[in-house]
Formats: sequence, structure tokens, C-alpha cells
Amino acid sequence: MKKAFSKKNLWAVMPTSLKKLAGFLLSFVPLPYLIGKKFRDTSRLINSADTWSKAEIEQYQLKKLKEQVQVAYKKCAAYKKLYDDAGIDISSLQTLEDFKILPFIDKRFINENINDLLLVDKNSPEVDYITTGGTSGVPLTFYINGGRSQIEYAYLVDGWKKSGFKLGDVKAVLRGRVTGTKGGVNRSYDSIFREHYYSSFHTSDNDMAEYVKHLQSLKKCFLHVYPSSIYQLARYIKKNNISITNVQAILAESENVYPEQRDFVESVFNCRYFSSYGHTEKLIAAGECEYSSNYHVWPTYGYFELIDEQGNVITKQGEVGEIVGTGFINTVMPFIRYKTGDYAEYVADCCDKCNRNHIIIKDIRGHNIQEHLVTNESNMISWSAINMHDDTFDDVLKYQFYQDTPGKAIIKVVVNKGFSDIQKDRIGKNIGQKLDGRVIVKVEIVENIELTERGKSVFVDQRIKL
Repeated sequence: MKKAFSKKNLWAVMPTSLKKLAGFLLSFVPLPYLIGKKFRDTSRLINSADTWSKAEIEQYQLKKLKEQVQVAYKKCAAYKKLYDDAGIDISSLQTLEDFKILPFIDKRFINENINDLLLVDKNSPEVDYITTGGTSGVPLTFYINGGRSQIEYAYLVDGWKKSGFKLGDVKAVLRGRVTGTKGGVNRSYDSIFREHYYSSFHTSDNDMAEYVKHLQSLKKCFLHVYPSSIYQLARYIKKNNISITNVQAILAESENVYPEQRDFVESVFNCRYFSSYGHTEKLIAAGECEYSSNYHVWPTYGYFELIDEQGNVITKQGEVGEIVGTGFINTVMPFIRYKTGDYAEYVADCCDKCNRNHIIIKDIRGHNIQEHLVTNESNMISWSAINMHDDTFDDVLKYQFYQDTPGKAIIKVVVNKGFSDIQKDRIGKNIGQKLDGRVIVKVEIVENIELTERGKSVFVDQRIKL
């Protein structure tokens, strides 16, 4: 896997001993300056855009869309062919309404034209190679700028601020990170961001007891979680009649949020549950309003459209459609009118509670559906914690976990002709390392993977009653 050189990647591979020393030295540097200039600039842009009128937002988005289309047509052979074949003169695109004549693209278009969509040399040290399964089970491969994390983090922090979070506040994190072992507990600590990490791969009652004990030892803190992992932790706390009073808010992302789970978690922790929406392609981002659980789409992150089955843009309250995005932060490979496969309900084009002129949506569905593997101890591991974003599934057309026995699973893969035994072994090894022996996996090459009645794939064909 090729990773661009960046502060984030350098920190990830730094030995623990050096991290401790660096953390102490860097703790004297204000966090916004430590994160970087892109973070500070993006934060200022977000704050400014909160006060923009609808006309100012449209002017900004029109400028960014023109830039995207022009550079894509000039430098990307795949876009030039797409627009020429459709008979589109890109110089005629002068309003947001004009952009509706551009064809939609999808995962297949990206996969089939990956080398004809690049704006820069893919071997540049500032370029990351990314793969993601998405919601269809067909891997997507693309390239993106390595320095994007500063930009994306600015949007995450802005969303968290709605909960009362301030940069530098303590967070307890129960997501997909592989942690070390500290005092017999599967956890680690990032002294720069003041983040305590718990392992979402180790969720037995004994593990949960240690996480809760440590969580209670913290003063004011925020929980940064997968929706499924916090639901599991809340169930443990409820079952054991434990009181948690120091958590200020739940900050959830990366999976669907179900109303009954949200209500249950809020009742256990006695605080507000905030969710944000995004995806690996970095096209659209949205966070919940401080006054409701509806999502505000950030207008400076990307251009958002919600389309019906005929491809028309939805503007009527209550209608459900597919999310289409044109991203503004990927300077390596443009995604223009990309159909994400995610769905949401349209609410409004501004918020009458906070007065931001953001498009408002709710009930987002489809992105990283909550699915689980069951360990040999009958505990659950979330799919989001297993998902690989490297070259593990190169030359794989589709893949799916199948499980009917706790602690054992089969990874079914539909492969290209060039797929080798070495690649097969790599899949088993990489997934096995993430699962850490809690689930033993076997890779099985198959001709086809059945779709659901609605034409979708599921990542885990789970036959164990959860």
C-alpha cells in the first residue's frame, strides 16, 4: 500500500516511545498550529460560510464547479470523452442549473478509467492510493491528496463544536483503531489530541468492564465512536446498572444511526448523541444541527444533490433520493456528479433554527451498514472496524463475509483473471491480523455473490442469531 508523506501518516508509524517524547514537546504548541495551515484556513472558511446568504453560497459553489469541470476536461481523458460523447460544450456551463446536463458517474466509471482520471502523477509522494468497499460490495479504487486530513478534520471539529466540544478537549474513542495493551487493557493514549483509544476488536464483558472503569476515571470527556460500538457499550452499562456522569456528548460516525439505538444510548449516558456523515471519496460531508438531529450539508466541502429514480434533483420536503456529490477537496482525481449509493430524506434548503443556509437532510441510509462478525466468545465485531482501506482487495471484484459459527468465518471473493494465490493469502493474513484471533477466517474464491431483494450486497451474510 502506498501512503503519502504527511503528519498523520508519520505519527501513525512512529514508535510509542518517540510518541511520548514528541507528545510532551509538542504539547506546548497550540493545537491549531500543530495540525497545520490547511486546518486553520479551512476552519476560517467554514465559520465564514455559516453566515453566507444563499446567493453567496451559490456563487462560491459555481466557482468551484467551473474549476472542477474545466480542469477535468483539460487533463482527464475519461472526462473529455464522457462530455464530448454527450455533446456538451463545457464553456456553456454558467449557472448551477446548467450543471444538471452533465452525466452522472458511478463506481464502475471510476474503476474502469482510474488512470485516465488523474490530474497529477499517481506516484507523487503527495498522493494516497485508496480502496473502499462502499455499500455495493464492489471495491472502489482511486487516488487522493495525502494532505486532505487537515481539511477533513476542520469539518469534523466544526460538527463536534455543536455538542460543546472544543479543540483539545478529552475524547474517549471506541472505533476501528488497533490499540496496544496498557496494564492488561486493550487501550492506548494520544497525548497531543488527548484521545484515549479503546479496542473495538476486544469487547468481552471483561474488556467492557475495564473500558468503563477507565472512562469513569476521566473528568469531562466526549465519546468518539461507531454507532454500533457505543450501542454495545451502552448495553453493557445498562445491564450492569453502572452510572456514567462525565460524558458530555456522543460523537458518532461511519455507520447508519438507528433511532432506537440513539434513544437508548442517550438514556444511558444522559447526554446528546451527535452524528456526522461522510465517505472515503471525500465528496459530501454533513453534521447534525445543535438544535435537532437533522444533518446540515457543508456547502464548502462539496456540491450536494439529491436525485430521484429519474435523475431529477429533489427539492420537496419528505422525498427520499440518492446522494450525488461533486467534491472540492480532492486535487488528485475529480469526482463530478458521482452517485454515492447512499440515500437520505430532503428537509429544506436552510435551517430556521440556527439560520444557516445549508441544505438539510435526515435519515441517511446505505453507508457502511451496521453488520457484525461474532467472535469465539460470542462477542460482536463491527464491520466498520474490519473494513480495509489499502491494497488488501486489489483484483477482487466483490467480497462478502459468511458466518454460521462463532469464531469462524469465510471471506467469499469474486476475482479478476490475474488474481494469484499470493493475493489470496494476503487477504487472509491482513484480515486475520485485524481480527487478532477472535475470528478465524478462510478465503474462498466463488463465481458470484448473491444480491438482496433490493439489488444490494451485504458485507456479512450472518447466519448466527445476534
